[in-house]
Amino acid sequence: MHILQILPALDEGGVERGAVELNREFVRRGHVSTVVSCGGRLVPTVEREGGRHVKLDVKSKNPLTALPRAAALRSALAALRPDLIHVRSRVPGWLVRLANRPMRLPVVSTVHGFNSVSAYSRIMTAGERVICPSTAVLDYVRSHYGTPDERLRLIPRGIDPQRFDPALTDAAFMTDFRRRFALEGRFVVLGVGRITQLKGYDVLIDATAAARDRLPAIKTVIVGGAESARADYAQTLRERVRRLGLDDHVVFAGSQSRVAEIYACGHVLVSGNRAKPEAFGRSMAEALAMGCPVIATRFGGALDIVCEGFNGWLVEPGDAAQLADRLVDASRHTLTGLREDALARFSLDQMVDKTLAVYEEVLAARRTE
Repeated sequence: MHILQILPALDEGGVERGAVELNREFVRRGHVSTVVSCGGRLVPTVEREGGRHVKLDVKSKNPLTALPRAAALRSALAALRPDLIHVRSRVPGWLVRLANRPMRLPVVSTVHGFNSVSAYSRIMTAGERVICPSTAVLDYVRSHYGTPDERLRLIPRGIDPQRFDPALTDAAFMTDFRRRFALEGRFVVLGVGRITQLKGYDVLIDATAAARDRLPAIKTVIVGGAESARADYAQTLRERVRRLGLDDHVVFAGSQSRVAEIYACGHVLVSGNRAKPEAFGRSMAEALAMGCPVIATRFGGALDIVCEGFNGWLVEPGDAAQLADRLVDASRHTLTGLREDALARFSLDQMVDKTLAVYEEVLAARRTE
């Protein structure tokens, strides 16, 4: 097959990394892979791993430029002639709707989040098959859009067992990371993901303050960059740390590429989304694969991943006091078998196999029309 994935950009984030991983695995299995986006730092990875990248503005939400941008996409589709388009975000979804009318190429969509229920968001349910990364997302789509079960497919995100393997970590990087952020002898709490209001880093900071007296060795490391539009919010988090006297207990590590090694440096990962749940929670599954237990808010994709007392703990969204209690609990318990369980449920191979099966199903249905 020639598979075309389309998403706004190829920078940092779970959607982007998932597209890059699928690109690599499609090529490995003998398929032709094209990714369309407005560009980003992951483009060289797509190309190095055998895919093609086509740069188009499929990110802007400006409706005044939608028609010319759809025309540019139509020209690209006519030149590329993919067998199937995989839409991974709303703006690309609408542009594909406009651009694809003359060709009627098969379209599959993935609903990556709990977007506001609206006509604008409904485009993500327009695919001939609609992939959902968690039970919570599938139930959300079914409930709010009435998408029939025969079009819905549950495919959890996949973990690359080679990339996330404790036996294959870069020891020199880990030594330098621990030294740079003064982690030796500390109980290391990780928060991993782009700095946005949704991630609940303010709650994590407050929980660190609340746990400090009971857990003096606590050191919270927030790993992730902030886009320019969220620079002010990132600054408020730093000011919160200073105001609470946490300069020795909270550090901001910025964007990092060696995420597996960072998980291996941690004693527990916190996934603290508060207003909107994780659609799946890639960082949670990856941390478990590295033997790092997880504390997560009790909603969304976390309910498919975290098993209370077995591989981590669940807390109520926004409850800093409860999160502080669980951080103390995590410092007193050793959980085992985390990697084996994570790979059994969330392997990369299962994700690729199920995704390709959906494509083949759609193409087979087209052939019988």
